[in-house]
Amino acid sequence: MLSTSYHHHFLLLLLLLLPTFNHAVIGDVPDNDTRYFVGEQDALLAFRQAFRRLRDEPSWKGLHCLLHNYSTWHGITCLNYHVTAIDLPDFGLSGQLDDPLVLANLTELTVLSLRNNSIQGAMLDFYFNLELTSIDFSMNMLSGPISDSLLYLDSLESLRLDHNMLNGAIPPLNQSSLKALNLSYNYYLTGEIPRTATLQSFDESSYLGNPGLCGNPGPISCQNRPKEKTSSFSNGLLLAASVILSVTMLIFLARSIRDYCMEPKESEVVKEKSFQLDFSGVNVNRDNLTSEERREVVKEVRKKITFVRAGGGFDLDNLLKASADGLGKGSFGSCYKVVLDDARSIVVKRLRELSPLSSEEFSIRMRALAAMDHPNVLPLLGYYYGQDEKLLFFNFAQNGNLFNRIHGERKGPNRIPFKWSSRLSVAHGVARAMKHLHLNTKESTAIPHGNLKSTNVLLDENDVVLVCDYGLVSLVPPSLAVRRMVSYKSPDYQHQHKISKKTDIWSYGCLLLELLTGKISAHSAPEGIQGVELCNWVHRAVREEWTVLTSAFGAMVRNVSENIIGSKINLPGKENCVPHSSRMYFTHVNHQQTSAMDLKSANLSEYNVP
Repeated sequence: MLSTSYHHHFLLLLLLLLPTFNHAVIGDVPDNDTRYFVGEQDALLAFRQAFRRLRDEPSWKGLHCLLHNYSTWHGITCLNYHVTAIDLPDFGLSGQLDDPLVLANLTELTVLSLRNNSIQGAMLDFYFNLELTSIDFSMNMLSGPISDSLLYLDSLESLRLDHNMLNGAIPPLNQSSLKALNLSYNYYLTGEIPRTATLQSFDESSYLGNPGLCGNPGPISCQNRPKEKTSSFSNGLLLAASVILSVTMLIFLARSIRDYCMEPKESEVVKEKSFQLDFSGVNVNRDNLTSEERREVVKEVRKKITFVRAGGGFDLDNLLKASADGLGKGSFGSCYKVVLDDARSIVVKRLRELSPLSSEEFSIRMRALAAMDHPNVLPLLGYYYGQDEKLLFFNFAQNGNLFNRIHGERKGPNRIPFKWSSRLSVAHGVARAMKHLHLNTKESTAIPHGNLKSTNVLLDENDVVLVCDYGLVSLVPPSLAVRRMVSYKSPDYQHQHKISKKTDIWSYGCLLLELLTGKISAHSAPEGIQGVELCNWVHRAVREEWTVLTSAFGAMVRNVSENIIGSKINLPGKENCVPHSSRMYFTHVNHQQTSAMDLKSANLSEYNVP
């Protein structure tokens, strides 16, 4: 009895630990495998984003495929790390798939079952899911034509599209593999049933409830179909169809109202589209491509990564095995954290809405970024160039960004003290990084950074400053840069409609004021957060002889304000508030900062700030 109990406990423990086992223990992916985790992972994430039920599903997190054939995601089946089945019947899915190619990256998908949900909109296209054997969209709310992409699924065995609102003609399906078909009760399918051997092999039950269809093996003959007047039988069918459709719509409307009333609003949800693969210029929607040609296009698609830093490379297999966690969305795109087998963490930055660039142009600019090697600059490890997607790879900064360090939890056990000495160290680190970027930017008209703000200043495990998102101004269309980048919010641009290297000095002044005051700058506040006009705040503080600062910082300011004023130390960040013509260069900033903000003379080293 004891042995049996022990055995059961051991099995339970084994099941709990199974997702954490290292892949290498189970078996290795072949060395020549060039798969990349983002494609399939992002396809599933984009699919999830369309349905609130899936967004609330706790199992749909982390890596979708583990241990070759194992998935913790409900309804997902994997084989050799590829998704082979999505099986979510009766799962309460309510919503619309706006992108017909949302599942295009799932090239090994064989089974797609979404029966009896409330999915609206057009049917998906399956031009890249050529391994599909079973598709079941029955009892949903699909509308529009049946996708012609079904013609290219040579292995299709079962197709169920019954009880929807599909319209138009039936594609001439003629796969010898197709053994099960149900297109009944769509009500709006029209025309003659194609006379292919496959479609003619099914009985009339596959076509019932479609009064606009005619021909064998359906119940209505094309020769006997009325031209002008409809028969009482047809009228009855149409009436029945209308009644059934009305009832179905009422049920769907009731579900929607119930979901809207019971579930939280989606205003805070940021939808992310799935990756669009580069198919080497081949238009996959061309009708003259055969199934085999389409299959070859899919097989030939391989992602190639260029590493630009010695020792910065990693195996693509590791990316497939690793857990990919979203870090957030910034000015240039979204970031994902990936933990590799060797415990190293990297960040995959997916660039979005860039200016058109050839592969050569993009490569030149990425290598220029890689040349900006400095202890306080986040190094670029590598990049990926595709026709419709560009990825950058960086090391992960363990201690997050400066914005969270300054404005994070102000009280409680998780609060990390941020002393003046630490803040000065950050200011010096950023100044050193910016000086390096400015001295190594050859073009006189180029902006070395262009988007300097506290969220783009990272801290590694030793709190060493790492400035990121540098040198990307030239990749972004001006119309987008004006809306998103800090440099375009500067007085220089507002008054003269131009930016220059000195614009980075203004951004640095904003950063210094944010460090000093602990307040969020209105110029660089993240989306949804209201900031303060720090320049006005500082002028008011000086005008009121530090009354504002005393109120903000309490006893600490009362103890040191006389020292600061008595030493005639200029307020850090003053460059934020002076005209462009009087603004210094970073070579001057770095020197003056070291002397003017001397901690010992101000006796600030042991003070914490809010």
